[in-house]
Amino acid sequence: MASSLQGALVAPRVSAAGRYRLLDKYFYFTMSLLIAAIVVAGFSRTVNQNLFHPAVPRPFLLWIHAAAFTLWVVFFILQSALVRVRKVKWHRLLGWFGAGLAAVMVPLGFTIAIIMGRFDKHVMHVADANTFLSIPFGDMAIFSVLVGLAIYWRRKPELHRRLLFIGTCGLLDAAFGRFDYLFNHSLFFTAVDTVILLGVARDLLVNRRIHIVYRVALPSLMVVQVLMVYLWRGAPAWWSNVGQALLG
Repeated sequence: MASSLQGALVAPRVSAAGRYRLLDKYFYFTMSLLIAAIVVAGFSRTVNQNLFHPAVPRPFLLWIHAAAFTLWVVFFILQSALVRVRKVKWHRLLGWFGAGLAAVMVPLGFTIAIIMGRFDKHVMHVADANTFLSIPFGDMAIFSVLVGLAIYWRRKPELHRRLLFIGTCGLLDAAFGRFDYLFNHSLFFTAVDTVILLGVARDLLVNRRIHIVYRVALPSLMVVQVLMVYLWRGAPAWWSNVGQALLG
């Protein structure tokens, strides 16, 4: 009798795991490809006129910035693929390259935000260049925290992979922002969060619960995103003064 009861309790869990085996196995690799597709779709709309053949030449550092952030997407795909083919040793070795790349990306991101902010303000005469700094500054702060935690918990795969996934998704606002409707209505963060919610859906289907990383990180991320948009669109005087001091 006890054996039958135990079997009845375990059977649904086994059935769910079997039903979603492919989702469990290939989710993060598939998401890495989706992230790459979003980046290509977004930046293909503007890269020609803004970088390759601009009417007004862009600062050279923008090329370095584009190369570094593109390399991160490639790195994320490779790491996801190495996990899938069980090349753990190579995954860990390449992970240190990723840590070094992230350490370069963060100060580079802050620097290029100021350089391009000055370019937009003084060359392109963009009216809200001062306050728009909240978007790239916030992106770099979020990315540094999430990737830093992922490195710290690198030996805890369930934490590590979710933190890297959310951190990488957090950079997608730049790609989604290339779509005029999303940019003009400040919906690019909504699009970012929708991609992250796919991870939540995966957990609900495969594990029947939402992992603590999503339960903590996603609401926190949304609060920061609202603040970033408020500083940009709302343009409080103190933040405008900060932008003025940085951009001149």
